[in-house]
Amino acid sequence: MNISNTPNSSSTITGFILLGFPCSREEQILLFVLFSVIYLLTLMGNGSIICAVRWDQRLHTPMYILLANFSFLEIWYVTSTVPNMLANYLSDTKVISFSGCFLQFYFFFSLGSTECFFLAIMAFDRYLAICWPLHYPTIMTGRLCTNLVISCWVFGFLWFLIPIIIISQMSFCGSRIIDHFLCDPGPLLALTCTRAPAIELTSSTLSSLLLFIPFFFIVVSYALVLRAVLRVPSAAGLRKAFSTCGSHLAVVSLFYGSVMVMYVSPTSEREAGMQKMVTLFYSVVTPLINPIIYSLRNKDMKHAMKTLLRT
Repeated sequence: MNISNTPNSSSTITGFILLGFPCSREEQILLFVLFSVIYLLTLMGNGSIICAVRWDQRLHTPMYILLANFSFLEIWYVTSTVPNMLANYLSDTKVISFSGCFLQFYFFFSLGSTECFFLAIMAFDRYLAICWPLHYPTIMTGRLCTNLVISCWVFGFLWFLIPIIIISQMSFCGSRIIDHFLCDPGPLLALTCTRAPAIELTSSTLSSLLLFIPFFFIVVSYALVLRAVLRVPSAAGLRKAFSTCGSHLAVVSLFYGSVMVMYVSPTSEREAGMQKMVTLFYSVVTPLINPIIYSLRNKDMKHAMKTLLRT
């Protein structure tokens, strides 16, 4: 596929080149095998959680319904990047079409936004369950749970829509080479013919709000949970409270820890390799680890998984 290098309108562009992780052909094959295995394990792990929640009546509660939706989200989140990355390992040109690039851009960031909102409402659910145990069944009804899930998906897919549409209409000049394994706004904006400080500021502001508002909500929820837990007199009650929150806290730490590193790290060319590694961690490795965390730290989920494996 030919890629125009003339500073013309974006309509003449046929594609971008995703460099990914440049290495020898043998190493490309090894990476292809490695990420193929990771992708399949991620699909199996998150798919198992969805099936366990679907088929075990004891898991038909808001906590596990949210977890099943979160696992469904993780499947699509990893699918927005890994299949194209695998195709690039076997490709000599490593070209992604203009429309394919911006579709990946949209779905990757929309699914990532949805994940931030899901982590926040999962923390809210744990806050209600621990701080208001007697009122929890009447507050967290099936209808409220459904509305929260729908809201996460809607807000997640609307959050970056306008900036992505505007960036897709801009003119691009230069080499068309994106030093990343996915279509990321930083490298894309660096290829535009003219700087667009308003778009850069808008994208940065939306990213900041998306990261810090849900994170602040999560921190406040767990601060209130911690205060309530410390008032529990029995050791058994403490263990139960920590077991129900521990898995979610671990997932939040993995996701937000890596995203925060990515957000505060410089966007200079010298740091491109580091940014790719951090993005790889929160977009590929974390969806693989999450089912393991939820399965190991939750007795009900472990029992449901064992039942599922025996069937």
